[in-house]
Amino acid sequence: MIPVETKTPVVVDAGPNHLDEATTNPLPSRLSALKKTLWKDELLDSWKQILAELEVAIDEISQKGGHVIPRVSFAEIKAGLSPSQVKAIKDVGVVVVTGGVPEEEALGWKAQIKEYATVNAGEVTGYPATNIQIYEMYNAKGQVACREHPGVIETQRYLLSLWHASWPNTPISFTTPVSYFDRVRIRQPGDTTFSLDPHIDNGSVERWEDTTYRQCYKEILKGGEAWKHHDAFDVSPRLDAVQDMYDNSNQGSIFRAWQGWVSMSETGPDEGTLRVLPMLRLAIPYIILRPFFRLDETTNEWVVDLENPEFPGSLLGGKQFLTTKTHPHLKLDKTMVAIPTVKPGDQVYWHCDIVHEVEGHHYGKNDSSVVYSPAVPLTIKTARYLRQQRVTFEAGLPGPDFPKGPGETKCIGRATPEDVKTVLGRRAFGLERFEVNEGDDAEFIKTANEILVGA
Repeated sequence: MIPVETKTPVVVDAGPNHLDEATTNPLPSRLSALKKTLWKDELLDSWKQILAELEVAIDEISQKGGHVIPRVSFAEIKAGLSPSQVKAIKDVGVVVVTGGVPEEEALGWKAQIKEYATVNAGEVTGYPATNIQIYEMYNAKGQVACREHPGVIETQRYLLSLWHASWPNTPISFTTPVSYFDRVRIRQPGDTTFSLDPHIDNGSVERWEDTTYRQCYKEILKGGEAWKHHDAFDVSPRLDAVQDMYDNSNQGSIFRAWQGWVSMSETGPDEGTLRVLPMLRLAIPYIILRPFFRLDETTNEWVVDLENPEFPGSLLGGKQFLTTKTHPHLKLDKTMVAIPTVKPGDQVYWHCDIVHEVEGHHYGKNDSSVVYSPAVPLTIKTARYLRQQRVTFEAGLPGPDFPKGPGETKCIGRATPEDVKTVLGRRAFGLERFEVNEGDDAEFIKTANEILVGA
């Protein structure tokens, strides 16, 4: 029996959801030494260039709002997106995909999930505890049906293909998406209890402090115009990056190229939905250089600051937060835009470095419901994770990245591996060997199969 490695008990979405909830203790002084080590005089030129381009991008977002977010159909994905569509997705870092899942199927999943939660009300937990809006359940049959749906898996396969590996023999298969068991949101009209301020997941100061993670942003840190060559879709340095140096209890342990969800309701702006900063190409260079500068209040000019250990919005063991105070040039009050109205079955994906938040209010008349379903490629780490997740799935426990506890072991009608009917789904769940075809990743997939089920 493979031991189940689940995390210590924490509340749903553990860790502060707002910067003002976080510790106000100053960051350690050694971080000022890190700034000095990384600094190059050419970074001042980069900073000025980025600020100039941000002004143009902010004007566009202010005028267009959520319409800057690319929207493509599943039919277009199957046919192959045009170069201009791909560029738009990569520049913005967010995409809405329509037509991959029939509306009636998505509504059927929601009905099943709600019934499952009702029948097992004494066992199911979530947040907030007295009026659950996000359910800490992973094994409702509706969730499983969503994860194995071909429209979801094929969409994720295509989005993973937008990534590439710059290092030879990087152990990854972009054509083999795997299923990462996550939670479900059913947010009721009028709710103001579930919100999450603008942030980026997958660590904070680790982006600068961990030498491998820092390689993801090496072009930005070269100075001059090199930041324009930053490749947000190069997977190679991300696979071994240490995203959690400070034991964050709610940190994902595997690489999720795209975070995402599948909608189970018609939901639009101001209805408890996701909000994003839709300018990946510019936002990340700005965020990476921001700690090296401060505002001189005497001259009202931005000047180099290498003595202060502050990394604005960064926490030890938490998310990377952003506010209008910590990152003023992003004009978050104007540039954080809601996902345009989606219907049941629509999918939304955002790059792992995208700034995002959850609206603090739901002014709509109907529930705002999604199944969280990120796009995750097959790697050595994800193969090992799948092996663990298979054990927790069979037992009705939360996945390895999620809070420890009895989970759904006593729930009536929970899904089991026998409910995963398709070969496509069973492979994505790690229940069957992955198909090995002739190609560059053939040997790697053989290795992944050995990890999953033995030689």
